[in-house]
Amino acid sequence: MTDGSASPVYAGLATRTFAFAIDALVINVVAWFVGVVVALGLSLLTIPDGVMTALAAIGAGIALLWTAVYFVFFWSGTGQTIGDRLLGITVRDAGSLEALSLRRAALRVLVLPLSAIPLCAGFLMILVDRRRRALHDRLVHTVVIYAEPVRARRPATVSAVRERVA
Repeated sequence: MTDGSASPVYAGLATRTFAFAIDALVINVVAWFVGVVVALGLSLLTIPDGVMTALAAIGAGIALLWTAVYFVFFWSGTGQTIGDRLLGITVRDAGSLEALSLRRAALRVLVLPLSAIPLCAGFLMILVDRRRRALHDRLVHTVVIYAEPVRARRPATVSAVRERVA
């Protein structure tokens, strides 16, 4: 939708919610597996309760960091998390419809919790906004649109890849 050939179609609350649910599943499955491995490793050691409490707090911090990195990585790269890609939506700059910069993606992650205060009212704005933007979309100037279908391309040659990198 970034070539200006057609007006973007904005993603609604249900699509965005399902995409987020898929992302939450991916994030939590990875965090669970890492947590199990770490817990099994720590169970082999004799660690005082105070240290275990501190390690649990550190683990929670790492889980929050993992969640933020997940969204920033995908939103600043393709504009699509795994859930977004499965549902055919993408996060874009509201003005240019270009992909988000790393800074803008990080800012979007930081202000996203504001949409949950109070009682998810910031998310409910999607239902009444013409461009279906939540509070965090308005604050960071982003939109969530349906992505163009990916067209099959010929595989890139080594020389073409070198030209892109250079």
